[in-house]
Order: sequence, then structure tokens, then C-alpha cells
Amino acid sequence: MSLRIGDTAPNFKAITSIGEIDFYEYLGDSWGVLFSHPADYTPVCTTELGKTASLKSEFDQRNVKVLALSVDSAESHQGWIKDINETQNTNVEFPIIADQDKKIADAYDMIHPNASETMTVRSLFVISPDKKVKLMITYPASTGRNFVEVLRVIDSLQLTANYSVATPADWKDGEDVIVMNSIKTEDIPDKFPKGHTVIKPYLRTTPQPNK
Repeated sequence: MSLRIGDTAPNFKAITSIGEIDFYEYLGDSWGVLFSHPADYTPVCTTELGKTASLKSEFDQRNVKVLALSVDSAESHQGWIKDINETQNTNVEFPIIADQDKKIADAYDMIHPNASETMTVRSLFVISPDKKVKLMITYPASTGRNFVEVLRVIDSLQLTANYSVATPADWKDGEDVIVMNSIKTEDIPDKFPKGHTVIKPYLRTTPQPNK
């Protein structure tokens, strides 16, 4: 059965480019991003891993640990990392998982047979500190991911985990948010003292509460 949002992310032990890890132990109390790549030494993946490495400080600020996955070997990963660092002018420090037996790819439903019997699609999972799947995004192998969007979604997930709010379309960190309908309008001032706007009875906005 495929994973769904709200499910517990499967734990695993794996050989990676930084050595053997236990997934849960590696994450600890951090959020996690686990994302798969069709194969080593492929052009789109090279740009994706370079971009992710260049955003290390952004992930660190959000208490997020990143792990990549490919069905190639750890030795192959090491050589590929050198190419990534050279061509993308960066330094890949996060682990790249060697999933040669495809057990992790199968557990996370990363192989879509109608796309490829052997290579993973570009699956990405955001996992909360309680090891729940909070986001799933899947791209075809031919399309590189937008990691600024990944950071934007993490901002929303971390905000909405702590406050009774939701984020509107195209929301960015620092912008107004939507008060959840579970909060009565008359109770908004106590919960959100920065003020609020009633656009419709079901659509109430307030300044981002953690700013």
C-alpha cells in the first residue's frame, strides 16, 4: 500500500555517502526531507543536489535534515558528489542513500512502473519530528524540482503545526494567514491579538502570529 499524508514514515537502515545510518536516529528531533533521484550522473539530478546543498543554511534555520536517495551504490555516489561540487560550485554534505535493492524505494512507493521499471521518479517527502509524512510531491524524471517551493511549504507546515491557521495560495513567510474555521470569530482577538479581517464569515485573515 502506498504512503499517504499523515502516515508514519517507514524507518530504515541504509548505507549512504556518509556511512551507515538509521533513518529515525539520523533525524532525531528534526524535520526531514527525503527525496529520490532516478540515477547517479544524470544532469537534472546533478542540478537538484547542487541547489539543495547551496540551501543548507536555509534548511538548518528550519531544523530540517535532508537525505537524497538513488538506486546506485555508495561508491558511485562519492564520485558523483565530486562532479556535483565541481559543476554546481557547492559542497554536498547531506547523505545520499544507496538503495541498490530498492527496498526503501518500494517502501516509499518511489518507483512508478509506467514511468520506469528500474528508476525512481522524483519523489519528495517532508517528515515531521514525530515521523509523520506531512508532504508528498512527485515529479517526472524529466522535470527538476523547485526547492524554493519546498522551503515555502516547510514554513507553512511548521507554522500551521503550532497555530490554528492555514496559509493561502502563494503565501510566503511573513504574509497574512487564514484563521481556521474551528476558531469562532468572537474568539479571534484573544488568540490572535495582532488583529484580524473578516472577508467572509468563513474567510478570516490575521497577521502571521509568529512574526
